[in-house]
Amino acid sequence: MTERPEGLSAYIAVTAAYWAFMLTDGALRMLVLLHFHTLGFSPVQLAYLFLLYEFAGIVTNLSAGWIAARFGLTSTLYAGLGIQVGALLALAALDPGWALWTSVIYVMAVQGASGVAKDLSKMSAKSAVKVLAPGERGGLFRWVAVLTGSKNAVKGVGFLLGAGLLALFGFVPAVLGMAAVLAAILVAIMLRMPGGLPRGRKGAKFTEVFSKDRNINWLSAARVCLFGARDVWFVVGIPIYFYAVLSDGSEAGNRAAFFMVGSFMAVWTILYGGVQAWAPRLLRAADRPEPELVHEARHWAGLLFVTPALLATLAWSAGDPAPWLTVTLVAGLLLFGAVFAVNSSLHSYLILSFSKSERVTMDVGFYYMANAAGRLLGTLLSGLTYQLGGLGLCLATAALLVGLSWAGAGRLAADEKEDIPA
Repeated sequence: MTERPEGLSAYIAVTAAYWAFMLTDGALRMLVLLHFHTLGFSPVQLAYLFLLYEFAGIVTNLSAGWIAARFGLTSTLYAGLGIQVGALLALAALDPGWALWTSVIYVMAVQGASGVAKDLSKMSAKSAVKVLAPGERGGLFRWVAVLTGSKNAVKGVGFLLGAGLLALFGFVPAVLGMAAVLAAILVAIMLRMPGGLPRGRKGAKFTEVFSKDRNINWLSAARVCLFGARDVWFVVGIPIYFYAVLSDGSEAGNRAAFFMVGSFMAVWTILYGGVQAWAPRLLRAADRPEPELVHEARHWAGLLFVTPALLATLAWSAGDPAPWLTVTLVAGLLLFGAVFAVNSSLHSYLILSFSKSERVTMDVGFYYMANAAGRLLGTLLSGLTYQLGGLGLCLATAALLVGLSWAGAGRLAADEKEDIPA
């Protein structure tokens, strides 16, 4: 790292900006979910609130890859932070006196803007790693794992922060405070951003976004199912299930449930981020060529299937919520998070390894379009399956999607020649 001081400085600045964004993103997710649940929204209506957020990610990632290739990575990074500030301010203007569906549509639109902001920031940060990472074996995996793992740990803190701000200060003060802090960070990043990032090329064409690389397409398909498998229980199912189990309906009980639900979501995401950052050591990435890591992607996808399948069986057999089931769910979902993190980290490395430096923003944009499609699928199914069959159906659907992700990873071609990322 010391051999590339300018690249390291840009990497640190990009990572800091990404951390700031994801802290507010995690807090906002928890604020919206818990606030509107207490207003009487059903699981399906809660899922609606996040659908446009995820759909916006699909569109944004396709166009953001081209925008970054055309105008440079810093432009998309700044735009993402700025749009998030605007989305937070717009949520503060929500009128409690509006009709139910007026509120739903308004929040969906604001969440859509936040989804655009998130994926502009994510695509910028992940693409920057390909350009800035050192060239020795394992360098790319290590840098992307640190960025992705730390981001998810920060987002986990954001879940706890959002639940805490809602319980202590209420919805409007919480979002206004986050908007002010993020705006200050945006100004600081714009003033202090060092060199080292690509500035764009005028000849970039939008049609270049669609990848013709077999591995990138199959990896993207596996990513759709992987993130669908997480969000089918994570977005609506588990938070509402735990809230129903933990709250006694009183104001004090509701506040305690907010903190406990937020704490679980935070711990899960922080664990997930920590394992992501540790994945290169766990897999001994510095000592292994790319073909072996392709085989690892298949292996870890198979391991991931076991946990949601077992938890779905337990949830169905238990019937009504019971203390032993709650404890088992917490332990099982933490285990799922650890194995999921290794899968996600391998995917994040492989997309950058498969990509060529001259079209990295295009390939990363296409891949994270698939990531957003998986979250959209999981979000919709989360509300629908929980309403139709409870937590057991959420977890069974997760197991099915993991199986499909394993099948997609099985189609990846391991090039037997040694590939050291640029």
